[in-house]
Amino acid sequence: MKDKFIERQRRLLRQGRLSRRDFVASVLSAGVVLPSALTMADRVQAATPKRGGDLKIGMGHGSTTDSLDPATYENGFMTHTGYLWGNSLTEVAPDGTLRGDLVEGWEATPDARVWRFPIKKGVTFHNGKTLTVEDAIASLNHHRGEDTKSAAKGLLSDVEEMRADGDTLVVTLASGNADFPFVLSDYHLLIMPSDEGRVDPTAAIGTGPYPLDTFEPGVRVTATRNENYHREDAAWFDTVELLAILDPTARQNALMNGSVHLIDRVDPKTANLLGRAPDVTILEETGYLHYTFPMRVTMAPFDNYDLRMALKLSVKRQELVDKILMGYGTVGNDHPLSPSVPFHAADLPQREFDPEKAAFHYRKSGHSGPIQLSASDAAFAGAVDAAQLIAASAAEAGIEVEVVREPSDGYWSNVWNKKAWCACYWSGRPTADWMFSSAYVDDTEWNDTDWRNTDAAQKFNRIVDEARAELDQQKRGELYAEAQRLIHDDGGALVPMFANHVMAHSNALAHGEHVAANWELDGNKASQRWWMA
Repeated sequence: MKDKFIERQRRLLRQGRLSRRDFVASVLSAGVVLPSALTMADRVQAATPKRGGDLKIGMGHGSTTDSLDPATYENGFMTHTGYLWGNSLTEVAPDGTLRGDLVEGWEATPDARVWRFPIKKGVTFHNGKTLTVEDAIASLNHHRGEDTKSAAKGLLSDVEEMRADGDTLVVTLASGNADFPFVLSDYHLLIMPSDEGRVDPTAAIGTGPYPLDTFEPGVRVTATRNENYHREDAAWFDTVELLAILDPTARQNALMNGSVHLIDRVDPKTANLLGRAPDVTILEETGYLHYTFPMRVTMAPFDNYDLRMALKLSVKRQELVDKILMGYGTVGNDHPLSPSVPFHAADLPQREFDPEKAAFHYRKSGHSGPIQLSASDAAFAGAVDAAQLIAASAAEAGIEVEVVREPSDGYWSNVWNKKAWCACYWSGRPTADWMFSSAYVDDTEWNDTDWRNTDAAQKFNRIVDEARAELDQQKRGELYAEAQRLIHDDGGALVPMFANHVMAHSNALAHGEHVAANWELDGNKASQRWWMA
């Protein structure tokens, strides 16, 4: 009875229906000693969102080539920027479940081909226009068509028709897709106001919690709270400022000296030391993040299967986890599905360092001379060191790897998806189909291994199509296991490790019980989900 009473008082204090003084007095009367009563009050009030304050975030992303067009977003800085000014139709909640963002919910036909999404009423854009189904259709169409360069093109390639049925968006797919509502939460698919069926993708006009005040590519973004935001349970800060601080040491120093309240991509090597600072909390979340070294299979020498296999066998994966992640992660197996993702192929044999087999495949490839590996810590903290470790282990198999240290600025536009072999990271996706559609199917712009035309790649694409429409979960699991095997064997993806999201924040900040792990910084929505303690 006492516990129920105290919990009720906590709830009243959290809801603002009880003052701090009255809360303390009431729990004292229930037999709680004064220090404990005061601590209870502090914890309840810290966990209760409140408006006010100016949030500053230091991010290990950003490039001077960044654009406001959501079709081009390719790093965490722009993802977070997009979520300041815009919303998608659905979103991944902090607990990992899917919920409506600009839609009330969804329903589908039994074959998962026709989906209905009722649009939320009363939502307005920053320019005053009321959200309509036509806005959703025009925004999604921005990523479709022959001429689009959108990274989300592959996600929507199966859409046959979109139409309005009153205030409901009706989407018809060429084949069933049980995960389609998840697809619509993609950060590229922000909803913009339309005019005669078209949108202005660089205007940054959306329905989001913080309309942009300034945008300096690769430098900073400032934004002010949208007083007409359609959600009452979000957007607690008065203003938000994002700062691109690519150097991990500079980012951590900014947190410790109070220049920012929150940083992403804490260097695992210094995480323990940073956590000793009196006003800093280290936050670690296990999700889908993985660090990769994609080999473009259409560029020599990676167009040779045996060379790719030689390199995959020449990596000491546990060494990378121990020395680069400092244990904040686990070994990868040359495919993109982490053990946290449904349909992860746990039965696929783990690839190990095997210098003899690596040397065998290398000799069979007929290659000689150095193989260049481009790297920059813009890819992930410790990417250059990881490349050096790969070069060292490859040398044990008689393979010469030359590490090319690339500039951080412009890395994502000048190196990734262009150079034959480079360091990369993928935050991953909450479903297998979404991950495959983002980076591995033949019609996505972000197929950074360019793995499209081998026999195995073509088989993989057929399997992904079949699995997408398969509603029998056992059969679907078998198909996805085969898809992972094909990438693991034939693909150009060298995936040596899955990394935990390691962030750090000032104790002046507070957040809810759950912190999303689909992207770093609470799904890149800390600016709208967190508050000042």
